[in-house]
Amino acid sequence: MEKDSYKTVAKASNEVLFKDRKSKFFGYVFPINTEDEVKPIITALKKKYHTANHVCYAWQLGTDTISYRANDDGEPNNSAGMPIYGQIQAFELTNVLVAVVRFFGGTKLGVGGLVQAYKTSAQLAIESASIAEKLIEVQLKIVFDYPEMDIVMRILKQHNVHILSQKLELNCELLVTVRRGAYEMIQKRFDELHKISISKIH
Repeated sequence: MEKDSYKTVAKASNEVLFKDRKSKFFGYVFPINTEDEVKPIITALKKKYHTANHVCYAWQLGTDTISYRANDDGEPNNSAGMPIYGQIQAFELTNVLVAVVRFFGGTKLGVGGLVQAYKTSAQLAIESASIAEKLIEVQLKIVFDYPEMDIVMRILKQHNVHILSQKLELNCELLVTVRRGAYEMIQKRFDELHKISISKIH
């Protein structure tokens, strides 16, 4: 069965600070809907912390087809971006960007220390954010003649279907959204009524 919900963050988190041997790591989580949103956020963080040594991050987008990226920003390979990405996966989040800003404190942490520090910073940032579950919805177009109005409305009410727009004339047209898990059942109900056509928009 297809998933009909996903977890993301409701809004950008507050800054979270983690310290290790005088290095400071500031962690952040941001909700995003497209890859284009990543660069401006990272640029803003680099501007805000213009003396920072590294701004490392990872993001994930999508529910069915997943895309992601992890960036070490000059730290040793896979010592920053991937540990951050690991926390996005551990919390089962998507449509998020997690960034960690590092100020070097003079003591090298080694790759193992870095992995741990970036992982912990990302974890603390996500834990401080408010995680929200969002529904994956399908948009449907329902076309029918006016006499069928009562039965259409009755079915929509039974399944708590949300109406986006309606054109009610002799020939009626409704745009509705339904939770993906309920879509097939509603499609089946309407398919049994021959005078009503229903089609999926996206």
